[in-house]
Amino acid sequence: MDDLKSKYLGQIADAADEAALETIRVAAVGKKGEVSLKMRELGKMTPEERQVAGPALNALKDEINSALAAKKVALGDAALDERLRTEWLDVTLPGRPRRQGTVHPVSQVTEELTAIFAEMGFSVAEGPRIDTDWYNFDALNIPGHHPARAEMDTFYMHRAAGDNRPPHVLRTHTSPVQIRSMEKMGAPLRIICPGGVYRADYDQTHTPMFHQVEGLAVDKDISMANLKWVLEEFFAAFFEIDGIKTRFRASHFPFTEPSAEVDIQCSWEGGQLKIGEGDGWLEVLGSGMVHPKVLAAGGIDPEQWQGFAFGMGIDRIAMLKYGIPDLRAFFDSDLRWLRHYGFAGLDVPTLHGGLSR
Repeated sequence: MDDLKSKYLGQIADAADEAALETIRVAAVGKKGEVSLKMRELGKMTPEERQVAGPALNALKDEINSALAAKKVALGDAALDERLRTEWLDVTLPGRPRRQGTVHPVSQVTEELTAIFAEMGFSVAEGPRIDTDWYNFDALNIPGHHPARAEMDTFYMHRAAGDNRPPHVLRTHTSPVQIRSMEKMGAPLRIICPGGVYRADYDQTHTPMFHQVEGLAVDKDISMANLKWVLEEFFAAFFEIDGIKTRFRASHFPFTEPSAEVDIQCSWEGGQLKIGEGDGWLEVLGSGMVHPKVLAAGGIDPEQWQGFAFGMGIDRIAMLKYGIPDLRAFFDSDLRWLRHYGFAGLDVPTLHGGLSR
């Protein structure tokens, strides 16, 4: 057995590859290997001889198997090292030119106006885009016969026959968020409600889906003068023009009384619109004092509280500020358009550092 041990351990140590190692294993401890044949001879021995030879053969078999396993691992490691040397590749090199994405103008302007109104104490409120017609119309003092409730203007969700649940609509403005915020937080309150809205309209300046921001402030000593100051501060910061002139024109909205449409100073020269100069005026938003019925629908006592509200199109003011001619392009997903009008992703708008860079 000493001869067998020396023979096979030597062969294992000299094996050059796994194929040679397998040949040695079969010759030593395979079914017809030398060690296996020796173990078969144990049956011919006397009990005394088996007590000596049996443990010695088992120990020899275990030692050969251990040597085979260790050698196999060593050969595998050596093969892997050789493969790594021959197949080396610098994976840190880029496979293709890097392309930097851009922020969509709607997202950029939403961040800009959020930064501006945050400085004036307004927080951001959000709500569902699919809402009941009560939140979208009734709570806002919009009567059942109002044209805005017609299916030619509003997208109604399908209802199965016999379904008695309240009708649901794709919200036509973010005003339902104002009602939900009043219900949840009560008064005093100061919020803006940016988000997507839907109306059945489509042309160069209208799309079936667009984005609005509405503002609401409720307190005990709020007037149209506060509304005028807030809007003028916003225009000056957003368009980055000091002393921009505004004009309030009397109007009518079901949810505000009194109501006013707001124009800003502008000029048209050679087909180019310039904000903050000239003798022209451009309508940009609607506003007014919150109607008492709207306050009551939100769970706020109109005898004790009053407030102002305003709303404007985010897409529209983005077009005005950044010279974008067609609203429909906002939703075309054209990468060339996005690269041209997009903004750097890491430039977060702030009043102190600059809104747009």
